[in-house]
Amino acid sequence: MLTIGGKSDSTFCDGISRRSFLRVGGLAMGGLTLSQLLQAEAQSETGRSNKSIIMIFLSGGPPHQDMFDLKPEAPIEIRGEFSPIPTNVPGIDICEHLPGMAQMMDRMAIIRSIVGSEGRHAAFQCLTGWPVRNQPVGGWPSFGSAVSKLQGQAREGMPPFVSLSPKMRSSSWSDTGQAGFAGQAHAPFAPNADGTGNLELNGVSLEHLSDRRSLLTGLDRLRRDVDASGAIEGLDAYQQQAFGILTSSRLADALDLEQESPEMRDRYGRGDNVPAGYGDAGPLMNDYFLAARRLVEAGARVVSLAYGRWDWHGRPHGTNFENARDHLPRLDQGVTALIDDLTERGMIDDVSVIVWGEFGRTPRINKKGGRDHWPRVSCGLLAGGGIQAGQVIGSTNRLGEHAKDRPVHFQEVFASLYRNMGIDTNSATINDLHGRPRFLIDHNAYQPLPELV
Repeated sequence: MLTIGGKSDSTFCDGISRRSFLRVGGLAMGGLTLSQLLQAEAQSETGRSNKSIIMIFLSGGPPHQDMFDLKPEAPIEIRGEFSPIPTNVPGIDICEHLPGMAQMMDRMAIIRSIVGSEGRHAAFQCLTGWPVRNQPVGGWPSFGSAVSKLQGQAREGMPPFVSLSPKMRSSSWSDTGQAGFAGQAHAPFAPNADGTGNLELNGVSLEHLSDRRSLLTGLDRLRRDVDASGAIEGLDAYQQQAFGILTSSRLADALDLEQESPEMRDRYGRGDNVPAGYGDAGPLMNDYFLAARRLVEAGARVVSLAYGRWDWHGRPHGTNFENARDHLPRLDQGVTALIDDLTERGMIDDVSVIVWGEFGRTPRINKKGGRDHWPRVSCGLLAGGGIQAGQVIGSTNRLGEHAKDRPVHFQEVFASLYRNMGIDTNSATINDLHGRPRFLIDHNAYQPLPELV
């Protein structure tokens, strides 16, 4: 929660403690003060860029053969119920329930041959590029935490790394991302990690922030009280910067979707907070896509989110295809609205979008009408960031069982994302807790995808 109050003998006229008005008790960043976070970020010595990443995690493992790698010539127990449709790129077909993506395939790249999954039901590998096993002391930092460590704050008033992943019963899916040995100062800001569903600014509902006049009046009063007391003169540069963040409301503005027109909200599809499937999974909240655009536009470097439940083992929780008929059109609307919006705002070359899950699904449909876990191969969708779009990278065999041509490892995808951020994975390192420099990926084995340049 955002703590600007507390017990003290010395308060401003509104009862706000001079000692505690700059403390950010949560920010989902380990309880450090905001000024401490800013100071830690400022100690990074690498260069800065204005590039951003939006990572969309399809929690549970999306079925590659029912989305981007259909097998219409395979037996019925393999190919399933869906048919492929042509896209606006000759020779590339995708699922009939993704018509919006089909019409903008010239702005996307599909990877049909992702390998290297550890097979865990977890967001960890999609957030870090590394397996859970054999981690160094402190743990691998998430992509966003590594970017925060190396590049710091892009714009005053905005944390570099924001996670919109909601709380779920499976905590491994709702993983907001760990800072690992990058340090807790680089953990994500997670406005809805407590399970509220609605985006909140550290426990302050955006409904309470919708009255901009009241909010700004309160902040102006706080600033006047501080100035009148002379307290601001005793603050160091980082505390003053923290105070500027509290009074600028940049982060609150970015999360306040009511500032968007109803037409734009409808364009993205809005969504709801109802868990998408059994087991209290993540909602199909298309507002998250719009919030992600607003956050990167406001200066966030990395925004990650979890979307829906894609773990479709079959009845009694609906067949793979019943669930897909619900999820795929909503995903299609949200992703295409995001890419169109970024394009229209002139941001698409600076913002990379990736859509993927932790593994694929079994080629053979089980007796309950579902597909089970299949770590041998999965798929992903990329757009933006100046990539070479309108192509498919890799392929699977005729049954979708394994990578046939051009296997693409998780770490190759991460190397490409780092490259899009202006970070060279052959040279950039972060010291672990023993002071040992650690590369962001295994650069001796994996390099950025040349196909995307």
